[in-house]
Amino acid sequence: MTTSANVMQQGRVFGNFVGGRWIPVDDSGALARRNPADQRDLIGYIPRGSADDVQSAVDAAASALDGWRATPAPTRGRILLRAAALIEQRREEFAMLVTREQGKTLSESRAEVDMTVKVLEYTAGEGRRMTGETLVSERPGHFVYTIRQPIGIVGLITPWNYPVVVPAWKIAPALVTGNTIIWKPSRLTPLSSEALMQLFVDAGVPAGVLNVVNGGGSVAGAALATHPSVRAISFTASYEVGTQIYANAARLFKKVQCEAGGKNAVIVLADADLERAADSIIVGALQCAGQRCSATSRVVVVEEVADALAEMLVKRSTALQVGNGVTPGTDMGPIADETQLPRILEAIEIGKREATLLCGGERLSGPTHRHGLFVSPTIFDHVAPTSHVAQEEIFGPVLSLMRVRDFADAITVSNANRFGMCASVFSRDANCLREAAERLECGIVHLNAPTISAEVQAPFGGIKHTGVGDRELGSNATHFYTELKVVYA
Repeated sequence: MTTSANVMQQGRVFGNFVGGRWIPVDDSGALARRNPADQRDLIGYIPRGSADDVQSAVDAAASALDGWRATPAPTRGRILLRAAALIEQRREEFAMLVTREQGKTLSESRAEVDMTVKVLEYTAGEGRRMTGETLVSERPGHFVYTIRQPIGIVGLITPWNYPVVVPAWKIAPALVTGNTIIWKPSRLTPLSSEALMQLFVDAGVPAGVLNVVNGGGSVAGAALATHPSVRAISFTASYEVGTQIYANAARLFKKVQCEAGGKNAVIVLADADLERAADSIIVGALQCAGQRCSATSRVVVVEEVADALAEMLVKRSTALQVGNGVTPGTDMGPIADETQLPRILEAIEIGKREATLLCGGERLSGPTHRHGLFVSPTIFDHVAPTSHVAQEEIFGPVLSLMRVRDFADAITVSNANRFGMCASVFSRDANCLREAAERLECGIVHLNAPTISAEVQAPFGGIKHTGVGDRELGSNATHFYTELKVVYA
């Protein structure tokens, strides 16, 4: 059994931030978190979490709610602007933290920090854009108008693959609209979560307005979703966990926003620029080791150019340097979660029985890899649309090529999946691009570009089993965190 003394000797236990201060927690059942690129590097211990921890955070959020709600929205926005300036100053510090505990390359971590700055800057302006409508009444001497008001206490549950920008794009609109927050970050990225929480404190967020409860989803996350005082839940992670959160919250009529996975397709037509398509597919499939909801996992290619494209993809993927993200020249880092690694390897073994393995397909164990969680970039060809690797989200560096006859067949195969996050189409035919944008069943369509692109001023999210509720980012981001009220005057 791990005692408190033993834990403190091996690595510190991360606490909760409640009511404006860091609070130590019971370490029984604490999870040891290690650097995925070098498992000898102990980051620390993350508590299991409890319903009592959530209750303490709810009490603090309730005490702070009236004061924060009464704070003018432009004033709340200025706090976000200060947070943006602070994280820009601390760019390298945050990037190093993300790479150490999540595994992505430093260039990828820096890009995440840069986008976080943009999210905070954009959302800060929403403090001056919280408008309603003035409507004409059918009754003489009357008019009608609408206003948006904060929900109250909201719960945010965030993932490990983007431990800074995804929390920021939930926290920022929740704050600027006047809500108080209980944030449950992933247990895999405690350093990033702690640093981001402190950033908001340094920017001027008052005590009790933003609270952090560390812990697992089955305990702390469930307690947050079922607490009657928490009026809304915004969640990003797996489909399996998302359905549980959605069901638990729905029983109490909470507002729910879920983003829960993807199985994104790139369509490559015969007239496409194959070099450009290949470059975009590799970036989309292997950046962040394929561990992102918008990653490219399926390539739907017409038969007449399939061989040429497959050759290009293999050449590019086998040239990538896989290793520790802090090492210069590294193109792809490790799998972030040691519990996810065997699932990825199992999916690869299934793929070997279902399709043709073109390259990769193994855990790397050489001198530079033996202490980490590394999987080689893996490409399958002649993948049946109904096969396991074509249908299930693997969340790793695994790409499946599916050959089709023509454009119509490509649309059908791309849509034959329960997820609907995003898709890309490569073609020089403007009519095909326009029709694909109309017919593809997903929330985001990219034309002659990778699936992973996103900009903060545009809504982000998917349909079908990918997402439910209001979209994140863009001008829509604040809608989820407000209630619409109609006034008859």
